[in-house]
Amino acid sequence: MTNNHDVGAVNELPENFEELKRAANRSASWRDRLNAVNELGNWDTVPTIQLLHYLLKSDQVFQVREAAYLKLKQLDEDVQMPAKNKGDLFKGLNKILLRIKKSLPDGHTFEQFKEKLQKTRLDIYDTYEGDKDAEFDSWLHGIWETLGRR
Repeated sequence: MTNNHDVGAVNELPENFEELKRAANRSASWRDRLNAVNELGNWDTVPTIQLLHYLLKSDQVFQVREAAYLKLKQLDEDVQMPAKNKGDLFKGLNKILLRIKKSLPDGHTFEQFKEKLQKTRLDIYDTYEGDKDAEFDSWLHGIWETLGRR
């Protein structure tokens, strides 16, 4: 982390810093984390910059990492653009999804599968929804169709 901050820059923490910190760590909502990143990027303080660095390095959703990168660049931090995720974001994803599919009655619909995934494993649902963005439904549908055929 490089500290190239102007002496005259805002050095106060936002009043809602603790709330933003909780939102930045909320694993069940990539949108909350993204909103937190966007707000944290308006504050040039060591704690907010550290939190942005943490999200840049560790968040599973590319959109959140990319937003953290852009905010850190605006704050003149020396950071590298994050790479897109490759492979599964959760170990044993196919086993988890197969278990969910098998828990549903024969002849269930894709929508029922999707709803059950969202209710039982919101962490997986939310992370992949954020990571896959517009392709999420087609990606999940493709997996649903192939589960249990092997």
